[in-house]
This record gives sequence, structure tokens and C-alpha cells, in this order.
Amino acid sequence: MTGGAGWATVRGYDEGWRVMGRRTAWWHGGRPLAVVATVLCATAVLPGRPASAAEAGAPKPYAFAVNATKVQGAMGTTDAVRLEPGRTYRSSLGKDGKLYYRLELDASSNAYVAATAVPRAGTTVAYSDGVKVSVQDGNGGACSSATTAHFGASQSPHPIAASASREIGPGKYACQAAGTYYVVVERTAASVSSASPSSSPDDWDLELSYVSEPRLKKAGSTSAPETWDSASPEALQGDARPRRGGAGFTTACALEQGVWKDGISPGQTLFYKVPVDWGQQLYATAELGSSTGGDGFVGTALVMSLYNPARGLVTDVGAGYDGSQRSAALDPLPPVEYDNRYAFSNRTSGMRFAGSYYLVVHLAAQVADKFADGPFGLTLRVRVDGGAQKGPAYAGRAVPRGLFDTATGDDVSATGGLVPAGSGGSDDGTTMKLVAVGGIGTGSVLVLALGVWTVAARRRTTPRGW
Repeated sequence: MTGGAGWATVRGYDEGWRVMGRRTAWWHGGRPLAVVATVLCATAVLPGRPASAAEAGAPKPYAFAVNATKVQGAMGTTDAVRLEPGRTYRSSLGKDGKLYYRLELDASSNAYVAATAVPRAGTTVAYSDGVKVSVQDGNGGACSSATTAHFGASQSPHPIAASASREIGPGKYACQAAGTYYVVVERTAASVSSASPSSSPDDWDLELSYVSEPRLKKAGSTSAPETWDSASPEALQGDARPRRGGAGFTTACALEQGVWKDGISPGQTLFYKVPVDWGQQLYATAELGSSTGGDGFVGTALVMSLYNPARGLVTDVGAGYDGSQRSAALDPLPPVEYDNRYAFSNRTSGMRFAGSYYLVVHLAAQVADKFADGPFGLTLRVRVDGGAQKGPAYAGRAVPRGLFDTATGDDVSATGGLVPAGSGGSDDGTTMKLVAVGGIGTGSVLVLALGVWTVAARRRTTPRGW
């Protein structure tokens, strides 16, 4: 958009108002005046009422990052496209695919690459179907242990993420030199011969995230903490506040400590993020409400996964469902510490950063076969214990900037709304700050947009001094 005034999506600059978690901007004279994170959790659920069937009904497609760059994975290293830190990419992975992407790394930063596999609508998956990610050097050597994410016992297609890294450090670490490295993303199945007969051969979409962590100013311990409080705290009580989950990592709904309620339908995956600072412990429980009808049992109906700020899987938990209320709680996790990375267990090593941790909740599609289409009530009990401590002294900044800083994320207001960080801009010395809060519905935001458009249009057409 090169002139005039109006709302336009950041990507593509096309005119129009878009909600459902997309980032939108007010454009005037070809320049953005303000950016508003129109996150659905801030506008679709008003305090005092649960999500309606229309709001929490049919599962929405995965919300890819609006600024994601589309790339094609190479079948070999020679033609591998280069990934840049701080960027997000879209790609796709075939049934027998093994794709390569290229990294150019220095000798001082840690690199983390995550691949989120998203089966397309109508896809079927088997227990062991999944996605595997590794980082390799020029000789095919692994820089760290490859990780694989599976759909698991639910056998329900939903977004799953696996990650791999190149880390700088003494002793056990490989790939320490600056140079060219490769991210290898491949699809896994039960066996090559059977190729998971119960799964369909459709391509999966991919979202690739690449982030960089700077080295420390001064080397410290290389051992994981030996002791920490592993006792489960008393469960949070009180009335649940409505909050609508996002449809992807980039539209995850921000939660603070408290009790929250939402609606979830069979086959749906909801994303939430919780800021956790250095020295703090995160506890979370997901509760699936009772059904109003139906009969039977689904072995793994509800799955809650925890991912760290670099989208590395920390742990997950599941629960069966027979129509009665069921809950799934994460086992106690250690406080966030830099030295957790030296532990062997993912549940400990994954808690290595401060920042936004992602709670990803999925309800198996098979629940609809026995208990109708829902939506079903979902309650989240989130606790963050401990005071924030001073973090490690980094020698530089993370890419993207602020990734491992809880102060730069979305702030959850006391009214249950969402205040987007950095949502201001200016034009001719005038600053507009548009805040999306829980008490403002989508219609109200549209009215606000029209009001701003009218003011801007009058300012443009009215001679100065009137």
C-alpha cells in the first residue's frame, strides 16, 4: 500500500481488517502509524462468559507466522537454502522426505532450529509417525542428539514440533568451529517396509524457527543443578477467567498465574504462552470437562505439551476420556536455570531459558466419534512460583532480540485482556496507541478502526490552521 489511509496486514500491505491472531497495522500516507496484535484471546472472549460454540467450534487451521518466508527444502546438501537467525520459514515435507537447509554459524553462538509439522486436513496418522530434526556438520557428523516428535497414542493429526541445536561449550560438544552446517528434517514412521499403513501419504506443512543465543561473558559451571524443589504445590483454586487459545506458536495466548477456561473441540490444538523468569518454576494442569452425552472411552484424548522459548519440547502428559471430567498435570519441573542445559533429561535441560514457555493442548479427533463434536470445557491451572532472579551475563543479544527476556512479551492485564508490547507508532509527531483488551469485542475494535480512519482522513484533507 503506497498511499492513503486504512488498515492493512503487515505482510503484503493489502487493505482490509483481519483478526484471528494476525498482526495488523494502520497505514496512512504509505507509513505504518501503529501496530496492534489482534490476538483472538484478547477480543473473542469477554469476561464473565465462556467461549461460545461459534468461537470455540470447528478447529481452525494452524496459524503460521504471517511474516514466514516460503522456502523449499533440498533433497541434498548442495542446493540447501540458507536460513537466517530470527526468521521463520514455511516449507513442506513429503511422506518419504528428507530435507536439508543450510546454516552459516560463528564460533561463539548457540543455534536452535525447530520444525513444526502440520498434517493437512483429512490426513490420518499412526502412533509412530513423526518428524525428526538434526543439525550436522560438513562431514555428516551430528552436532547434538537428534530429536523426534511423534503423534503418539492419540493417533490424532495435530501440530507437533521437534528441535535440534549446535551449542558452543567445552568437553562433550561437537561442531565448535565457524562454518557451514545443515539442518536435516525427515519424516519418521513405524518402519520403511510397512510405511505406517494406517497413515496417509499426504505432504505435511512445516514451520521452521531458527534462533540464536549468545555466549556468556564469562564461562561458569558446566554441571546441572543437583537439587531443587520437586514437590507438587497446592492446586490453584478460584473462579476461572475466560481466555481463548491461539492456533499456532506465533498467535499463542498469553497467560499469567491463575485459573483460566476455554472451549476445545475434537481435533483442535490450542496454544498458550506463560512468561517464566530466571529462578522461577512453572506448574500447569489441564482439565477436560464432563460431556453432556455419549458413551465409550478414548485412551489418550487430551494431550498437553510444554515447549521452551526456542520451541524445544520439554515434556508432555496425556489423559483418557470416558465422558467424565479428566485432568492432566505436568510433573514438577526445575526452576529455570542456565545450567539446566547440562542435564541429560529433556525435562531439565529444556528449562534453560527465561522467556515465554508454550502450553500446547490437543483434543483427539476420535473424541467426536463417541461424545459428539463439542466444544468441551477446558480449564487450565497455571502457577509460576518463586521470585525472578538475575539472569546470566550474555556477551551479546539473542536473535530475535528479547527472546529470552520475559519483559518483552505480551502483558496480561488484570482485567483478563492482552496489552501488546510495543504497539505504538507516530506520524507528524502524533503517536497512536491502540490496546486490545478483554473487554473490547471484535465489533468494538472495528468501530475504533473506523473512528481512527475518519480522524486520519480529516487531518489529511483539512487545511492547517482550521
